[in-house]
Amino acid sequence: TGVFQEMNKLECHFINGTEKVRLVRRYIYNREMYAMFDSDVGHFVGFTLDGEQQARYWNSDPEGMEYTRALVDTYCRHNYEVSTPFFVERRVPPRASSSAVRGATAP
Repeated sequence: TGVFQEMNKLECHFINGTEKVRLVRRYIYNREMYAMFDSDVGHFVGFTLDGEQQARYWNSDPEGMEYTRALVDTYCRHNYEVSTPFFVERRVPPRASSSAVRGATAP
C-alpha cells in the first residue's frame, strides 16, 4: 500500500501591519504544488494538468471565488489582530554581552 499526502497551505504576508496584506493558498499533492491562489493575482492558477483543470473549476464558481478572496480579511487580518498582542507587542529587545578571555587568541 502507498501513502498519499494532500496538503492545503495558507500563508499571510503583511506589509506595515495590515496596510497591505497578501494571501497565498497552495494546494500540494505528494510534495508537488498543483494549484495556487494568490490574492495579488485574484484567481487560481494551475501548475500541473490536474491543477489547471481544478483551477478552471474553482475560478468558474462565483461564490467560491468570493469566499477565497475574502480570506484576506476573514483569515489574515482577523488572525493578525488576534495574534498581535502575543507576537508583535511582546517582542523582547535582543541582548548581547562579550568579555575577553585571558590566554585566548583569535583564529
